[in-house]
Amino acid sequence: MAKQIAHAERAHALLSASASNRWLACPPSARLEEQFEDKGSSYAAEGTLAHEIAELRLRKYFVEPMAKSTFTRRLNKMKKNELFQQEMLKHTETYLDYLKELTLGMEVSPYVAVEKKVDFSAYVPEGFGTADCIIIGGNTLYVNDFKYGKGVPVSAEDNPQMKLYALGAYAAYSFLYPISRVHLSIVQPRLDNISEYELSLEELLKWGDEIKPVAQKAFNGEGEFVPGEHCKFCKAKATCRARMEQYSALDDFKQMKPPLISNEEVGQALEKAKHLESWVRALKEYALKESLKGNEIAGWKAVEGRGSRNYVDQDKAFQHLKEHGIKEALLYERVPLTVPKLEKELGKKEYRELLEEPGLVQKSPGKPTLAPATDKRQAITNEVSAAEDFS
Repeated sequence: MAKQIAHAERAHALLSASASNRWLACPPSARLEEQFEDKGSSYAAEGTLAHEIAELRLRKYFVEPMAKSTFTRRLNKMKKNELFQQEMLKHTETYLDYLKELTLGMEVSPYVAVEKKVDFSAYVPEGFGTADCIIIGGNTLYVNDFKYGKGVPVSAEDNPQMKLYALGAYAAYSFLYPISRVHLSIVQPRLDNISEYELSLEELLKWGDEIKPVAQKAFNGEGEFVPGEHCKFCKAKATCRARMEQYSALDDFKQMKPPLISNEEVGQALEKAKHLESWVRALKEYALKESLKGNEIAGWKAVEGRGSRNYVDQDKAFQHLKEHGIKEALLYERVPLTVPKLEKELGKKEYRELLEEPGLVQKSPGKPTLAPATDKRQAITNEVSAAEDFS
C-alpha cells in the first residue's frame, strides 16, 4: 500500500482549486496573498480531522481490504485528537452512505479513488490538487467533495473547484475510460446539504479553455483587483487597497437630492456597503495584531480588555460554600437542552422518531431579515391582503 500523506502536510498550489473562485474573479490576488503567512484555524483543523476519518471509512469500503481490528486501531488513534467529536462519525457515515448509494446502482463495479491527487496544469499553470473521491462508472466521471464546515451551503452548480478537479481527473483517466459525462457532488452533512450538478465532457473542456488566459494572468500576478464576495477568505482582505477604495464609492450618495433618499437609492447604498462590516472587522483584527507586535497604527492602540472571573478550583470553592451553609441547589442551574442541542445528542434518526414524528416539536417562523434579491428564499411581507382584511 502506498504511504498516505497526512492532509495537513499536503502541498498546495499557488492557484489552488479551493481558492479558484477568488483568483478567477480577482487574478492578482493569488500573488498578493503570497506576502501573508498561512495561518490555520481550529475550524480548519477540525475539518482536516473529519476528512481523515472520512478517508479511512472510504478506503475500507471501496479501496483496500482492511481487518476490523486495523480499522478500529486507526480510528481510535484519530479519536485521541483533542478536536475529535462523536458527531464526526455520524457525518462521515452520511458521506459514505451517499457514495454507496451512488455506486450500488451501477451495472458494473466502478473504479474508485480516494484522496486522489490530480493535475490540471494543462489549464492552470502548475495547477494541482487533491480530490476527495473520484468514481468512474460507465461513461460518467463522478467527482465528489466532502465539506465538514457548517457556515454556508456550497453549491456544486458551475463550481470552479469541482470543475478543476474534474479536468485533472479526466486528464488522468481519459485513456482508460470512455468518459463523456461529468457528475459533480458536494456533501455537507452538518447542513443536510447534498448538491449535485451534471455537465457534458464538451462543456467541461470548453470551460477549461476559457479560463486559461485568466489563470495565466493570476499566475503572473497581472490583471485588475476586483473586490466582492470572494474576498471573504483572502489573506489580504484587511489591507487590500482595492477593497478599501470600493467604499469610497459611498461618497456618491452625498450629492443625492432631495434630503430623503428613495427606496431605489437605499438598495444601491446597501449593495455598495454590503461587505463594509466584514472589512472593518478584518481591519480591526489586523490593527490589533500589528499593535501587539509594537507597530504603530495611527490613532489606535492595543489595551487590555475586560477580564472574566473564574474559580481557581470549582470543586474546592463549592465545598467551601457548602461548609458555610450555602445550599447546593443555589450553586447549580438545571436548564433543559435546546432542540438543536438535543438533536445533536440523540442523532437525527432518533430525534425524528421520538420528537418530530409524534408532533412534539414545532418550527417557528424565523425573524424577518434582509437578503439580496438573488437569495433563493421566498420574499415575504407583512402587508395584509384585501381578502384577509375582510375575512
